[in-house]
Amino acid sequence: MSLKNKNNKSHPSPGKQTGPRFAFVIPVYNHPDSVAEVIRKALSSGLPVFVVDDGSTDRTPESIRSVKGATVLSHTVNRGKGAALLTGFTAAAASGADYAITLDADGQHDPTQAPRLMEAARSRGRAMVVGCREGMDDPSIPWTSRFGRKFSNFWVWAAGGPGLSDTQSGYRVYPIPESLRLGTLARRFAFEVEVLVLARRKKIPVLQAPVSVDYKPGGKRISHFRPFVDFCRNSYTFTRLLVTRAATSISFLTTRPGG
Repeated sequence: MSLKNKNNKSHPSPGKQTGPRFAFVIPVYNHPDSVAEVIRKALSSGLPVFVVDDGSTDRTPESIRSVKGATVLSHTVNRGKGAALLTGFTAAAASGADYAITLDADGQHDPTQAPRLMEAARSRGRAMVVGCREGMDDPSIPWTSRFGRKFSNFWVWAAGGPGLSDTQSGYRVYPIPESLRLGTLARRFAFEVEVLVLARRKKIPVLQAPVSVDYKPGGKRISHFRPFVDFCRNSYTFTRLLVTRAATSISFLTTRPGG
């Protein structure tokens, strides 16, 4: 298994939290200029922080090591965002966490807004919460992000998932045990849409809460989303989910009494 666990520093124990225990999970691939500040802000919450380096090939490992207090796990090769999230979920669960708060390493999400998502998660059973990024229709937002969000929102709903405003947001709260049992197949960006559809099918509440987004207009931002390649991967995932939904419906109709 191509996984290393290193830099396991001390951090506040989830056992000191009252009620459900939360931990940050930050997947990262080649974000050397932003990841350290993201980790610092997450650590300032007092919650445990798990950083998953998904096979970075630049200065990212050094940037991660410059911040003390997080648990760092490393894939020796790039396996995809979904795989990195699952690695983080497993490690967080082993530490005693019930929920994972996920955010991107590029600095677009503000870790100090995590309480909004945490409150929503507590409000309705074992809910999954998606941070709905405000202002995503602004012209300053990259067109790939604006188009991709609308495309994804429709097909998540069409595949039997929840009707959400921002199905591509990586700022989320996941109930860890339930999420690990969903049986997702996608391991790259498509994981984040598949998990929503499967959660709805398993009757896990999926909620949304507003969060801000910082794309730093005119500044430097690294995105590893490849419009053509990842569009094709997402389309494959949506097709698979639509087929399984149709097959389930046909099976139900043909096996019910009088069908």
